[in-house]
Amino acid sequence: MTLNRRLFGGALAAGAAGLAAASLSGCSTDSGGGGTVTTTAAGQELRAGSGVHTTLGTIKQVQAGVLNVGYAEFGPANGQPVVLLHGWPYDAYSYADVGPLLADAGYRVLVPYLRGYGPTTFLSPQTVRNGQQSAIAKDIVDFMDALHIEQAVLGGYDWGARTVDIIATLWPQRCKALVAVSGYIVTELAAQQQPLPPKAELGWWYQYYFATERGRAGYTRYRHDFNKQIWQIASPAWKFDDATYDRSAAAFDNPDHVDIVIHNYRWRLGLAQGEPQYDAFEQQLATGPAITVPTITVSSDFDGTAKDGKGYANKYTGKYVHRVLDGIGHNVPQEAPKPFSQAIIDADHL
Repeated sequence: MTLNRRLFGGALAAGAAGLAAASLSGCSTDSGGGGTVTTTAAGQELRAGSGVHTTLGTIKQVQAGVLNVGYAEFGPANGQPVVLLHGWPYDAYSYADVGPLLADAGYRVLVPYLRGYGPTTFLSPQTVRNGQQSAIAKDIVDFMDALHIEQAVLGGYDWGARTVDIIATLWPQRCKALVAVSGYIVTELAAQQQPLPPKAELGWWYQYYFATERGRAGYTRYRHDFNKQIWQIASPAWKFDDATYDRSAAAFDNPDHVDIVIHNYRWRLGLAQGEPQYDAFEQQLATGPAITVPTITVSSDFDGTAKDGKGYANKYTGKYVHRVLDGIGHNVPQEAPKPFSQAIIDADHL
């Protein structure tokens, strides 16, 4: 999971919010800037279409930067490119239903496995297994370069939302429009050093666990059950079955998975170093720069008191809309594929 400390404290304290009464059609009719807040229908209605597709089709591979990236592709080759990114502990199957929906709307949808997941591997055994945020963002820019994609609509949640926020910040010319679940969650390392109230700190148990060698050993040995527990905690109302989880859990068998996950969370806590080639990126991100590209942010019950988006609305200075999906957990595209797909389409037309 990937919320920043300020947002996560609010999410933990709030618990699940009440269900909204507005219809799903409301989320496709707002437009323009101004930070419009659209609360959609109740969770069960929003889940329509979830789990319909159980395959990603043929997984393709492309050499991009330091990686050989595995990715799923949907839709026509000449369609408007859309790049969708998963988080931890999830994988490309988060978009198994979103991909076909957007393909039917004429989009070319690309869903890469992040470094340390599934079929994505490092080209060299000497490359540092680095999980810092700007390294992952650079991977995706390299991925777009390898496929000769100059500009795409970008979407993501968890690590994926952080990554698309960063690309929109550092490489805005590569981002036509943005959909970011949980909003502006770029890690600011200085802020990560500040303590939270005890109840909020409790929600970070897994990060503190990962900070120890016992945590590394435990995650290595029990990652299947560990990540299933995270799914249940982050999305308590999502009644996924074992087959759904197991399709994604196969991605955690990547030989670099543990190293990437452990480094990511230790780096955030200042317990692991990044690589010098990313220092300039991190220095820019540390200033909390605004995002200027057209954006729709999406929040869910996981965001707790931060779900209204007011805490980060001023970070988006271009055309901007915020949407709330009540009754949905953290894995928004897999739990609510139709509202997420509609957000991509609407962001493209802001």
